[in-house]
Amino acid sequence: MTDREDLRANLETLATERVAPEFAELDLLSTSDQVALMAAQGLVAAQAVEAEAESISGAVDGIVERMRRGGRLVYVGAGTAGRMGVLDASEIPPTFGTDPSLVVGHIAGGEIALRNAVENAEDDVEAGEQVGGALGPDDAIVGISASGRTPYVVGALRAARARGAFTVSLACNRNAEISVGVDVAIEVVVGPEAVAGSTRLKAGTAQKLVLNTISTLAMVQSGKVYGNLMVDVQSTNEKLRARAERTVMHATGCAPDAAARALADAAGSVKLAIAIVETGADAETARHALEAADGNLRQALAAAGGTQSAQ
Repeated sequence: MTDREDLRANLETLATERVAPEFAELDLLSTSDQVALMAAQGLVAAQAVEAEAESISGAVDGIVERMRRGGRLVYVGAGTAGRMGVLDASEIPPTFGTDPSLVVGHIAGGEIALRNAVENAEDDVEAGEQVGGALGPDDAIVGISASGRTPYVVGALRAARARGAFTVSLACNRNAEISVGVDVAIEVVVGPEAVAGSTRLKAGTAQKLVLNTISTLAMVQSGKVYGNLMVDVQSTNEKLRARAERTVMHATGCAPDAAARALADAAGSVKLAIAIVETGADAETARHALEAADGNLRQALAAAGGTQSAQ
C-alpha cells in the first residue's frame, strides 16, 4: 500500500471526513432549509463541547497552574485550526490587559497562512517540533487539529512534552493521534460536516468554543475579571472608554462623573479606578494595594477593609 493509499484509508475512519447521507441533498434544499440545517449543526458543535466539560476543566486547571509559575499558553494548529488559535490569542491582550507573549498562536506556514493556504505546511513535522521545542516546564501548549492527525501539531506536542510542558490536544475525532501521551486530551466529536470534509464548519465552531472557554477561564482565575466584568480591558477607542466608565459604575454603584474622575486619576485603568472608588484611597495607595494582591482586585479590596464589593 502506498503512502497516499494508507492516508486515504486512515481518513475513511475519521468521522469528520465521512460523507454523510443525511446531507446528500444539501444543494437541493431551499435557502431557509439550508439555513435551518446549518443552525442545527451549530447546536451539535455546542453539545459536543459540553460533553467534554471534564477534560476542558482539566486543561484550564493545568494551564492556570503553569501561568501562576510565570509560563505561557501556546496554541498550535494548521489551516482553520491554526487560525482559531491565532485569533483567540490575539484577542487576549486587549481584552484582559496581558503582555502579548502570555498567550501566543502558531499556525503552520506562518503569518501568510492566516489568509492564504500554504502548500504542505500542515505536513511539516519539523516546523511543529521547533515551536514545541522552544517551550519549557512552566509553559502549556494546546495542539488543535480537527482530524487529530495533523503532522505539524503532532510534532509540536511531542517536542513540548519532551521539554516538560503541560500538553493539551484538541481534536474532533475519538482516539486521535495527537491525543497520545498528552496531559489532557479534549476530543469534541462533532461528526461529519454538512459539506463533507469541510472542517471549518462544525469542527471550527467547536474549536472556537473550546478555546474561548480555556483562555477566558484562565484569565478569570488569574484575576483579570472581577465578577463578570473586564477590569483589565484596554480602552483604545471611544466605545471602550465609555465601557470603562460603565464598568466602574456597575462595580461600585457610583455616578458617571465619579467614574470619570476615578478613571482619570487611574490613567484609564478600570481595575485601579474601582479600587479608588471602593476604598476612598488615592491612586498611589490603591495601586500599592493591588500590587500587594498580585493584581487581584477582589483580594485587594478585602485586604483594604472588606468592602461590600469584596464580599
